[in-house]
Amino acid sequence: MGKQGRKSRRTNTLAEPQRRVAVPDRRIPLRVVAGVVGIIVVGLVVAVIVAAAAFSTTGSSSLPSGTQTFAEADHSHVTGSVTYDRVPPAGGPHNSAALNCGIYVQPVPNENAVHSLEHGAVWITYQPTLAADQIAALQQLVASSYVGTERYLILSPYAGLPSPIVASAWGAQLSLDQASDSRLTDFIHHFAGGAQGGEQGAACSGGVGSPLV
Repeated sequence: MGKQGRKSRRTNTLAEPQRRVAVPDRRIPLRVVAGVVGIIVVGLVVAVIVAAAAFSTTGSSSLPSGTQTFAEADHSHVTGSVTYDRVPPAGGPHNSAALNCGIYVQPVPNENAVHSLEHGAVWITYQPTLAADQIAALQQLVASSYVGTERYLILSPYAGLPSPIVASAWGAQLSLDQASDSRLTDFIHHFAGGAQGGEQGAACSGGVGSPLV
Protein backbone atom coordinates (compact mmCIF):
# COMPACT_ATOMS: atom_id res chain seq x y z
CA MET A 1 0.00 0.00 0.00
CA GLY A 2 1.36 3.40 -0.91
CA LYS A 3 1.82 6.40 1.30
CA GLN A 4 -1.44 7.88 0.02
CA GLY A 5 -3.44 4.80 1.10
CA ARG A 6 -1.87 4.72 4.57
CA LYS A 7 -2.54 8.42 4.97
CA SER A 8 -6.19 7.99 3.97
CA ARG A 9 -6.74 5.11 6.40
CA ARG A 10 -5.10 7.06 9.21
CA THR A 11 -7.31 10.05 8.44
CA ASN A 12 -10.49 7.93 8.53
CA THR A 13 -9.46 6.32 11.81
CA LEU A 14 -8.98 9.68 13.43
CA ALA A 15 -12.21 11.07 12.06
CA GLU A 16 -14.40 8.23 13.37
CA PRO A 17 -14.33 9.25 17.07
CA GLN A 18 -15.17 12.77 16.02
CA ARG A 19 -18.33 11.53 14.31
CA ARG A 20 -19.37 9.64 17.47
CA VAL A 21 -18.85 12.71 19.63
CA ALA A 22 -20.94 14.78 17.25
CA VAL A 23 -24.09 12.63 17.95
CA PRO A 24 -26.37 14.85 20.08
CA ASP A 25 -27.07 13.66 23.67
CA ARG A 26 -30.84 13.72 24.10
CA ARG A 27 -30.80 12.72 27.78
CA ILE A 28 -32.23 15.35 30.13
CA PRO A 29 -29.59 16.51 32.63
CA LEU A 30 -30.31 15.52 36.23
CA ARG A 31 -30.10 19.12 37.37
CA VAL A 32 -32.91 20.05 34.96
CA VAL A 33 -35.14 17.25 36.27
CA ALA A 34 -34.42 18.31 39.85
CA GLY A 35 -35.24 21.91 38.97
CA VAL A 36 -38.61 21.00 37.43
CA VAL A 37 -39.54 18.81 40.42
CA GLY A 38 -38.56 21.64 42.75
CA ILE A 39 -40.79 24.10 40.90
CA ILE A 40 -43.73 21.70 41.12
CA VAL A 41 -43.21 21.14 44.86
CA VAL A 42 -42.93 24.86 45.54
CA GLY A 43 -46.10 25.45 43.53
CA LEU A 44 -48.01 22.89 45.59
CA VAL A 45 -46.79 24.40 48.86
CA VAL A 46 -47.80 27.88 47.73
CA ALA A 47 -51.25 26.57 46.74
CA VAL A 48 -51.75 25.04 50.20
CA ILE A 49 -50.61 28.25 51.92
CA VAL A 50 -52.93 30.36 49.77
CA ALA A 51 -55.88 28.05 50.51
CA ALA A 52 -55.18 28.19 54.25
CA ALA A 53 -54.83 31.95 54.17
CA ALA A 54 -58.13 32.24 52.31
CA PHE A 55 -59.91 30.36 55.09
CA SER A 56 -58.20 32.20 57.92
CA THR A 57 -59.28 35.63 56.67
CA THR A 58 -62.41 36.27 58.69
CA GLY A 59 -64.94 38.69 57.35
CA SER A 60 -63.75 38.15 53.78
CA SER A 61 -67.05 36.61 52.64
CA SER A 62 -70.27 38.57 52.45
CA LEU A 63 -73.03 37.61 54.85
CA PRO A 64 -74.76 34.61 53.22
CA SER A 65 -78.41 34.92 52.27
CA GLY A 66 -80.83 33.64 54.88
CA THR A 67 -78.63 34.62 57.83
CA GLN A 68 -80.58 36.05 60.75
CA THR A 69 -78.80 38.59 62.93
CA PHE A 70 -79.91 39.94 66.28
CA ALA A 71 -78.54 41.86 69.25
CA GLU A 72 -77.15 39.80 72.11
CA ALA A 73 -76.00 42.29 74.73
CA ASP A 74 -75.91 40.03 77.80
CA HIS A 75 -72.39 38.65 78.33
CA SER A 76 -72.78 37.75 82.00
CA HIS A 77 -71.35 34.59 83.56
CA VAL A 78 -73.84 32.43 85.41
CA THR A 79 -74.00 29.08 87.13
CA GLY A 80 -76.56 26.40 86.35
CA SER A 81 -78.75 26.13 83.27
CA VAL A 82 -80.05 29.05 81.21
CA THR A 83 -83.37 29.30 79.35
CA TYR A 84 -82.48 30.78 75.99
CA ASP A 85 -84.82 32.54 73.58
CA ARG A 86 -83.82 30.49 70.51
CA VAL A 87 -82.82 26.95 69.55
CA PRO A 88 -79.90 26.59 69.57
CA PRO A 89 -78.75 29.64 71.52
CA ALA A 90 -76.57 32.19 69.76
CA GLY A 91 -75.50 34.42 72.62
CA GLY A 92 -76.59 35.53 76.04
CA PRO A 93 -75.65 34.57 79.62
CA HIS A 94 -73.28 31.64 79.79
CA ASN A 95 -71.02 29.51 81.92
CA SER A 96 -67.62 30.91 82.90
CA ALA A 97 -65.88 27.96 81.16
CA ALA A 98 -65.79 27.87 77.36
CA LEU A 99 -66.35 24.64 75.45
CA ASN A 100 -63.31 23.35 73.59
CA CYS A 101 -63.85 23.65 69.87
CA GLY A 102 -63.97 20.48 67.77
CA ILE A 103 -66.23 17.56 66.86
CA TYR A 104 -68.70 16.08 69.34
CA VAL A 105 -70.98 13.11 68.72
CA GLN A 106 -73.10 13.78 71.79
CA PRO A 107 -74.99 16.96 72.74
CA VAL A 108 -72.95 19.60 74.53
CA PRO A 109 -74.01 22.05 77.28
CA ASN A 110 -75.57 25.20 75.87
CA GLU A 111 -73.97 27.41 78.48
CA ASN A 112 -70.41 26.34 77.64
CA ALA A 113 -70.96 26.45 73.89
CA VAL A 114 -72.33 30.01 74.13
CA HIS A 115 -69.14 31.07 75.89
CA SER A 116 -67.18 29.73 72.91
CA LEU A 117 -69.41 31.79 70.60
CA GLU A 118 -68.30 34.81 72.61
CA HIS A 119 -64.71 33.92 71.69
CA GLY A 120 -65.58 33.94 67.97
CA ALA A 121 -66.53 30.29 67.45
CA VAL A 122 -69.13 29.04 64.99
CA TRP A 123 -71.34 26.30 66.42
CA ILE A 124 -72.70 23.88 63.80
CA THR A 125 -75.56 21.80 65.12
CA TYR A 126 -77.51 19.06 63.35
CA GLN A 127 -80.58 16.96 63.97
CA PRO A 128 -79.65 13.57 65.47
CA THR A 129 -81.53 11.87 62.61
CA LEU A 130 -79.42 13.56 59.92
CA ALA A 131 -78.12 11.08 57.32
CA ALA A 132 -74.72 9.55 58.06
CA ASP A 133 -73.13 10.92 54.89
CA GLN A 134 -74.26 14.42 55.83
CA ILE A 135 -72.76 14.09 59.31
CA ALA A 136 -69.52 12.78 57.81
CA ALA A 137 -69.34 15.80 55.48
CA LEU A 138 -69.79 18.18 58.42
CA GLN A 139 -67.13 16.35 60.40
CA GLN A 140 -64.70 16.57 57.50
CA LEU A 141 -65.34 20.31 57.20
CA VAL A 142 -64.67 20.92 60.87
CA ALA A 143 -61.62 18.63 61.00
CA SER A 144 -59.91 20.47 58.14
CA SER A 145 -60.72 24.06 59.13
CA TYR A 146 -58.55 26.37 61.20
CA VAL A 147 -58.26 30.09 61.78
CA GLY A 148 -54.57 30.56 62.49
CA THR A 149 -53.70 27.84 64.99
CA GLU A 150 -57.18 27.59 66.49
CA ARG A 151 -60.18 25.65 65.24
CA TYR A 152 -63.03 28.09 65.86
CA LEU A 153 -65.70 25.51 65.02
CA ILE A 154 -67.90 23.29 67.17
CA LEU A 155 -69.97 20.46 65.73
CA SER A 156 -72.57 18.57 67.75
CA PRO A 157 -76.00 16.95 67.44
CA TYR A 158 -78.91 18.96 68.84
CA ALA A 159 -82.44 17.69 69.37
CA GLY A 160 -85.36 19.90 68.38
CA LEU A 161 -83.64 21.97 65.70
CA PRO A 162 -85.96 23.90 63.36
CA SER A 163 -84.01 22.60 60.33
CA PRO A 164 -81.60 19.72 59.63
CA ILE A 165 -78.53 21.92 60.20
CA VAL A 166 -78.14 25.24 62.01
CA ALA A 167 -74.93 27.29 62.08
CA SER A 168 -74.67 29.80 64.92
CA ALA A 169 -72.29 32.63 65.75
CA TRP A 170 -72.75 35.22 68.48
CA GLY A 171 -75.78 37.19 67.34
CA ALA A 172 -76.23 35.33 64.05
CA GLN A 173 -77.80 32.11 62.78
CA LEU A 174 -78.26 30.28 59.49
CA SER A 175 -80.60 27.32 58.87
CA LEU A 176 -79.64 24.77 56.21
CA ASP A 177 -80.97 21.56 54.70
CA GLN A 178 -77.72 20.13 53.30
CA ALA A 179 -74.10 20.01 54.44
CA SER A 180 -73.07 20.79 50.85
CA ASP A 181 -74.83 24.17 50.87
CA SER A 182 -72.10 26.70 50.01
CA ARG A 183 -73.67 29.19 52.40
CA LEU A 184 -72.29 27.14 55.30
CA THR A 185 -68.68 27.76 54.30
CA ASP A 186 -69.55 31.42 53.61
CA PHE A 187 -70.98 31.67 57.14
CA ILE A 188 -67.82 30.12 58.58
CA HIS A 189 -65.54 32.45 56.60
CA HIS A 190 -67.55 35.44 57.74
CA PHE A 191 -67.74 34.65 61.47
CA ALA A 192 -65.14 32.06 62.58
CA GLY A 193 -62.54 33.78 64.73
CA GLY A 194 -64.36 37.09 64.39
CA ALA A 195 -65.09 39.86 66.87
CA GLN A 196 -68.90 39.50 66.91
CA GLY A 197 -68.82 38.07 70.47
CA GLY A 198 -66.62 40.83 71.80
CA GLU A 199 -63.63 38.60 72.66
CA GLN A 200 -61.80 38.12 69.38
CA GLY A 201 -58.55 36.23 69.78
CA ALA A 202 -59.63 34.37 72.91
CA ALA A 203 -58.76 30.67 72.81
CA CYS A 204 -61.16 27.99 71.70
CA SER A 205 -59.17 25.37 73.60
CA GLY A 206 -58.10 24.89 77.21
CA GLY A 207 -61.70 24.91 78.42
CA VAL A 208 -64.07 22.04 79.08
CA GLY A 209 -65.17 19.15 76.89
CA SER A 210 -63.33 16.38 75.04
CA PRO A 211 -63.94 16.62 71.28
CA LEU A 212 -63.01 13.77 68.95
CA VAL A 213 -60.81 16.17 66.98
